[in-house]
Amino acid sequence: MTPDMQLSLDHITVTDTTPSQLAELAAVTGCSGICPFLHSMEVLPRMPEYDLVKNQAARRETRAVLDANGITVDLVYPFTMASRTVVADFDGALAAGAELGAPLANVLCYDRDPIRRVERLGELAELAATYGIGLAIEFYPPAQVRTLAEALATLDALGRPDAGVTLDLLHVMRSGAMEESMALLGDPRIRIAQVSDGPGTIPADRIEWEAGAQRLLPGDGTFPIERFLAGLRADVPISVEVPQDAAIADGVPSLLRARQVVDRMLAIRTRVVA
Repeated sequence: MTPDMQLSLDHITVTDTTPSQLAELAAVTGCSGICPFLHSMEVLPRMPEYDLVKNQAARRETRAVLDANGITVDLVYPFTMASRTVVADFDGALAAGAELGAPLANVLCYDRDPIRRVERLGELAELAATYGIGLAIEFYPPAQVRTLAEALATLDALGRPDAGVTLDLLHVMRSGAMEESMALLGDPRIRIAQVSDGPGTIPADRIEWEAGAQRLLPGDGTFPIERFLAGLRADVPISVEVPQDAAIADGVPSLLRARQVVDRMLAIRTRVVA
C-alpha cells in the first residue's frame, strides 16, 4: 500500500445523507471518491427518501456536486440477486450509475441455486457491460457467497474479466475464514476494499445489525487493519464503511462522523507506509 492510497467515503458511514451530500462530505474530508446507494432502502431506516434511478433532477444535482469537487463514484449500490430476481429490472439503476460515472456495481448474492446464481450473474454482467460498468461481488456471511474464496470461485465459474470482488474487512473477520482470506489479498480480481473495525467476535444473530448499523471506528477494535492494507495491491481503492447509528441518535453531525472515520484511516495508512 502506497501513500497515495485512494480513499472513498461509503454511504453507510453517513447513512443519513443523500448522494449529493455524501459527495460534499467526501470533498471536505479529503476523500477522492464515494460509494453511494442509488436509492434509499427500508433496511437502512436512517437514510433519507430519494431515488436517483427515477429522479433525473436528483441525478443532475449529484453529478454537479461530483464535478464541482473533483469527486468520483467508485462503486454503486444496491444490486441484490435472489431466486426471483429479474435482471432486466436493474437496467434503470445501471443507466443511473453510468450517468454518475460509476465503474462498478456492488452485487450481493442470495440465490441458493449455484447454477442459476452464476447464470444470472452472467446476465447482469452482460447488461452492466453495455453501460461500461463491471460487477463487484461482495461476499457476506448471511448471503450465499460467504467468503473470499467462494467469491473467487464464483468468478472462476463466471469467466468474465470485467467482474471482480468487493472485499469488506468486516466480512473477512465474520466469515470464519480470516487466515485463508488474508492469504488471497493480492488477487488481481479484488476491485475495491472496505474498512471498518470491530470486536474479535460477535453473536451470529448480530452480524447483520453490525454490518448495517453499528461498526467501530478504525483503531477502536481488534481487526488487523494494517495487515489488511499492507496485503492489498497498491491500486485498490479503499472505502471507509463505518455505520454509526449510535452517533446519529446522539445528534453527532454527519461532517464530524465522516471526518473522524477518515482521520482514523489516514493515521493507520501513515503507519502502514512508514
